[in-house]
Amino acid sequence: MYLNLFDFTQKVNYKNEILAGLTVAMTMMPESLSFAILAGFPPLTGLYAAFIMGLVTAVFGGRPGLISGGAGATVIVLIALMKSNGLEYVFAAVALAGVIQIAVGLFKLGKFIKLVPQPVMYGFVNGLAIVIFMAQLEQFKTVIGGHQVWLSGQPLLIMGGLVALTIAIVMLFPKVSKAVPPSLVAIIVVFLLVLGFGIHTKTVSDIAEVSGGFPPFHIPSVPFTIDTLKIIFPYALIMAGVGLTEGLLTLNLVDEMTATRGNSNRECIAQGSANILNGFFFGMGGCPMIAQTLVNLSAGSRARLSGIIAAITILVIILFGAPIIGRLPMAALTGVMIMVAISTFEWASFKVINKMPRQDIFVGMLVAVITVWLHNLALAVLIGVIISALVFAWESAKRIRARKYIDDYGVKHYEMYGPLFFGSVTAFTEKFDVQNDPTEVVIDFMESRVADMSAIDALNKLTERYHKAGKKLLLKHLSSDCLTLLKNADEVIDVNIVEEPTNRPATGK
Repeated sequence: MYLNLFDFTQKVNYKNEILAGLTVAMTMMPESLSFAILAGFPPLTGLYAAFIMGLVTAVFGGRPGLISGGAGATVIVLIALMKSNGLEYVFAAVALAGVIQIAVGLFKLGKFIKLVPQPVMYGFVNGLAIVIFMAQLEQFKTVIGGHQVWLSGQPLLIMGGLVALTIAIVMLFPKVSKAVPPSLVAIIVVFLLVLGFGIHTKTVSDIAEVSGGFPPFHIPSVPFTIDTLKIIFPYALIMAGVGLTEGLLTLNLVDEMTATRGNSNRECIAQGSANILNGFFFGMGGCPMIAQTLVNLSAGSRARLSGIIAAITILVIILFGAPIIGRLPMAALTGVMIMVAISTFEWASFKVINKMPRQDIFVGMLVAVITVWLHNLALAVLIGVIISALVFAWESAKRIRARKYIDDYGVKHYEMYGPLFFGSVTAFTEKFDVQNDPTEVVIDFMESRVADMSAIDALNKLTERYHKAGKKLLLKHLSSDCLTLLKNADEVIDVNIVEEPTNRPATGK
C-alpha cells in the first residue's frame, strides 16, 4: 500500500518502512546503551536520547531516511564534563548545544557542508566503516576480575559461530526474498536459535537494564549564572559542531545513495530542537547515526515513517518489552553491524586511487586515520578540509603568469593570467622589473582577477615602487568585482585604474 507522507512527494511503502524501523530499533538500542555506560551516564539516558532524537528528527528533519539517536560522536565530547561537574551540567550543555544548532539552521549556515571535498568524504566514510567494525570487536570480550579480556574456548566459538550465521543470513537471504529486510530476518533467526536451544551467550541485558518509564520532564539543576555558562558553553559548542558535522555529512551521503536532495538547514533546526528536549527530558543528546541510517536504507526505507517506527519501538521496549529484548543475543546485532561496516566502506575509492592526485590520496588517508585513531569525526573532517584548502591555494598560487611586451609607443604591458590572492602575491610581485621598466607600465587583468586584501596590498606596494622610481603604473581591464574591492579599500590604496595609457590613442583592446 502506498501513501504520501508529510511534506515529501515520494510514495511510501508501509511494509518496507515498518520492517526497516524495527530493524533500526534493534541495532540502535545496544549502541545507545553502550555509549551511555561508557560516558558514566545512567543507561536509560541513552535510550531516552534514541527515542527523542529519533522521533523529532524523523518528523521534522531535513530528509527522509535519516536516523538520529544517542550517538557516540557527541557523547564522547561530554565525558570530561560529566567527570568534572556531574550529570546536571551535562543536561544543561546538551540543551545549549541544541540552541546553537537551531541558530546555525536559522542563519542558513548548513550549506557550508558543501565545502567538504570528495577525498575528505572518502576518508570520512572509510574511517567510519573501520570504526564501526572495530567497535564490534568489543563484543568478543568479557569482564573478569574487573578487567576486560578476550573470550576464549567455547564462549568464543559460540559468539563467532552466531556472528558468522548472522552475516551469512544477511548476505544470502536477499537471494531468497527481498520482501523482508535481511538484517531483521538474521536477528530473529539467531534469537530463536539461541532461545530454542538454550545457548549461553552474551545478551542485551548483559550490557544494561533497558526497562523504565516515560522520559520525565526535568529542568537541569544548575545555577543560572555566567559562571555556569562559562563551564558548559565550550562543551555545548563542540557538541553542536560535532553533531552538525556528522549529521550533514550523513545527509550528503544519503543524498548520493538515493539520488535525492535533503534540506541541511532544516536538519540543523530539527537536531537542535531534539537536543533541547533531551536536556529537559533526561536524554544524553545525540545526532544522526550513519550506521543505523545505512541499515535503514538497506532495509528499503526511503521515507520518514521508518524513523518514527524505530523511535516508538524503543519507547515501547523501555515501557513494556525489556524482558524480551534483554534476551536478544549480542552476536546477532554484532553480525548486522559488521555487515553495515562492510557496506559503508567506499570500495570504489580503490578503483580510482591510481587516477587521483597524490595530495587527494594523502588527504583521504589522513582523514581516515584520524577518524580511526581519535574517533573524532568532526576533527578529522575539519583537518581534511583545511589541508585541501591549503593545497588548493598552493596549486592556484602557481598558476599566476605574465605575458610581457613593449608596444610601439614604448609602453610595457604585463598581461596577467591566474588569480591574484594571498597565495600568489609573492610570485606576482617577482614578475615586475621596476628599475629597468619604461616610464609607463600597464598591468592587464583581462585574464586575471584581484581576489582579496593581500592582493590589494601587493598592488599598492607595487604602485609605490614605480612611483618612487618616477614611473607610472596603470591597471587595465579589472572586472567589476575587482573594481568594487579596490573602491572599498580606497583609504589604504592609491592606484591608477584606466582603460588605456595616456601617451597613445585608445585602441579599444
